[in-house]
Amino acid sequence: QVQLVESGGGSVQAGGSLRLSCVASGYAFSTTCTAWFRQAPGKDREGVASLNTNGSPSYVDSVKGRFTISKDNAKKTLYLEMNSLRPEDTAMYYCATDLRWWCSLRPDQYTYWGQGTQVTVSS
Repeated sequence: QVQLVESGGGSVQAGGSLRLSCVASGYAFSTTCTAWFRQAPGKDREGVASLNTNGSPSYVDSVKGRFTISKDNAKKTLYLEMNSLRPEDTAMYYCATDLRWWCSLRPDQYTYWGQGTQVTVSS
């Protein structure tokens, strides 16, 4: 059974940092794409970052240079290091997988989702 559990969210001031974690189970984590998404109140869910199985990352333009995605295959954990946080980064952050090797930042292409972790950035 596929399971994704996010943690690490919280409340920070603008300019601060947070590190999100997503612990995966029930599938071949090292050879499968798992990605980060977020959804702010009243807005559509958007892709934030993905990490292909070859180690190549992709980011939405708004987080490039500030966020870094990484993974630890031994711990079956995906990370999102978020620096220089802005109020517009405030959202529920989710990790997701569709049990395939390739990645995208389109939420409609993912089937399995975690419960999310809230990130709130105050100005």
